[in-house]
Amino acid sequence: MRLHIAAVGRLRGGPERALVDDYLTRATRSGRPLGLGPVTEHQIDERKVTGAAAEAEALMRALPQGARRVVLDERGRELDSPGFAALLASWRDDGAQDAGFVIGGADGLEPGLRDGADLVLCFGAMVWPHMLARVMLAEQIYRATTILAGSPYHRR
Repeated sequence: MRLHIAAVGRLRGGPERALVDDYLTRATRSGRPLGLGPVTEHQIDERKVTGAAAEAEALMRALPQGARRVVLDERGRELDSPGFAALLASWRDDGAQDAGFVIGGADGLEPGLRDGADLVLCFGAMVWPHMLARVMLAEQIYRATTILAGSPYHRR
């Protein structure tokens, strides 16, 4: 199952970019033998889309049609890392070809995008900057691949 991250905003050089690149490279490398990956990032230039409806349209265009869709939103469901890994594995085992993760812009997501998601996911009660949310998502995707591979990376 190919994995996609569609996010409003561009990460330029810096520590966040380095972390996202590192975790996505690791996730692709460790996930391929498990049928997960590659992981592809799609950045939506916030200067070219204005308003929640335009952002939602651009985000949906960035994902393959028929992809399972996970929307990151503060009103979403919290999963622990093993639960997240199990969800990805179940989608893969059910024959899903693609899973897409959506990170909206500063003003949040258009409600229809959130309502049509397979999962609305929250990284806790606190609100996170978009750059850090992308780093956290990349790390959790990598962690999921290591959990499914039985690697010691994830310790409780």
